[in-house]
Amino acid sequence: MEVKILGMGCSRCEEVLKRTFNALAELDVAADVQKVKDIKEISSYGVFSTPGLVINGKVKAQGRIPSVMEIKTWIQEETK
Repeated sequence: MEVKILGMGCSRCEEVLKRTFNALAELDVAADVQKVKDIKEISSYGVFSTPGLVINGKVKAQGRIPSVMEIKTWIQEETK
């Protein structure tokens, strides 16, 4: 599983990163988690409001901080 946190490193982006790690740990799912700060790469996903969360190439959230429960649901959807 590949997870990308899109953003320039603000506190909101760091919170999404933290919640993502928590969700992965609670589900005991291994993933390659990357922080993407390059504006061109971020916009290539069609994300123009950060933070963004991309799981397996699919944008799951942008411009908001999703809950751990939401992130867990998305991870479970991608592991089926």
